Amino acid sequence: MNRVDTNGLIAALLRDLAAVQKSQQSRWGYKRAAAAIRNLDEPIESFLEPDGTLRKIPNVGPSSTRVILEVLETGKSETVERAIATSGRAAEVEKSRDLREHFLTRAQVVAALKNSKLRGPKLSAYRGDLQMHSTWSDGSQTLEAIVETGLARGYEYSAVTDHSYGLPIAGGMSMHKAIEQHRAIDRVNAEHEGRFRLLKGVEANIRADGSVDMEAAELRLFEIVVAAPHSALRSSADQTARVLRAVKAPFVNILGHPRGRMYGSRPGVAADWDAVFAAAAETSVAVEIDGDPARQDIDYELARRAVKSGCLFALDSDAHSTGELAYAETAIAHARLAGVPADRVVNTWPLDRLLAWAALARDRRVTE
Repeated sequence: MNRVDTNGLIAALLRDLAAVQKSQQSRWGYKRAAAAIRNLDEPIESFLEPDGTLRKIPNVGPSSTRVILEVLETGKSETVERAIATSGRAAEVEKSRDLREHFLTRAQVVAALKNSKLRGPKLSAYRGDLQMHSTWSDGSQTLEAIVETGLARGYEYSAVTDHSYGLPIAGGMSMHKAIEQHRAIDRVNAEHEGRFRLLKGVEANIRADGSVDMEAAELRLFEIVVAAPHSALRSSADQTARVLRAVKAPFVNILGHPRGRMYGSRPGVAADWDAVFAAAAETSVAVEIDGDPARQDIDYELARRAVKSGCLFALDSDAHSTGELAYAETAIAHARLAGVPADRVVNTWPLDRLLAWAALARDRRVTE
């Protein structure tokens, strides 16, 4: 990761330019261009023509192209820096810049997946995604679509982890609704028996005090339990005790997007992560690498520390639509850059081993 990621640099500058625009339309345009650059499979340098012009990139207009050419020529953009200096928002932009560390662009993801020198899990070893959302909470994909897309990607299983009732803003399911979903999952599984298994999961919310927002008797009904923070994500206060309590909670299998960070906008939970990783290793809770491009949580730098602590890992898409299942590739890329041993990635395990781990980990902690 020593080589300059020009795609990431340009996308960040376009986001800076968007932040200082007075027109909502201009802000939207620059943000769209930034996203287009971050999502390119190839380095932006490959789009430069011999005559110095730029090959057309969808959603990148003339103003954004000017910034791109400046960066390719000089390594920076006078246009962006001048706009920031005269905007009165320099401090706001600088704060956003501090919240973009260790995010991969799509081109970096593709390179990491192809790099044979990297240790860690290969895309071909990935058997199934263990965090995603459906129309039963805040997702747009049906259960049937999840199965069909999973099969097309070569998966053997996936877990549907719609939000729990403690997060109504995300359409969290009541337990009555969850039971209905389980019956629907049973019907889908019967139709795909021997080909694919849809797992009954839930994304439970970690409250501010570290407790999980569901009762143990309720969590017992799920095959995979992801616990994740959704509040106090901008606080600089130490929240180690909060995360430790969640990791040790009965029935929790995966610590989902542990920090809750967001690209350029929030740092997420501050904690003693080495202590958290040690507890996760002790309780056999998998630490998630969430592949949503805006989350990428935990990232490869933090994942290296989790490897040293002996942690298990879950590499997930956090998909809310079928097109987002590809986000799992971002998680796999981070794992490869971190040197995560493939056998410590629960998504590479056969279904019987995965379910045995989930059941034993929950039961062991309940009886202690």
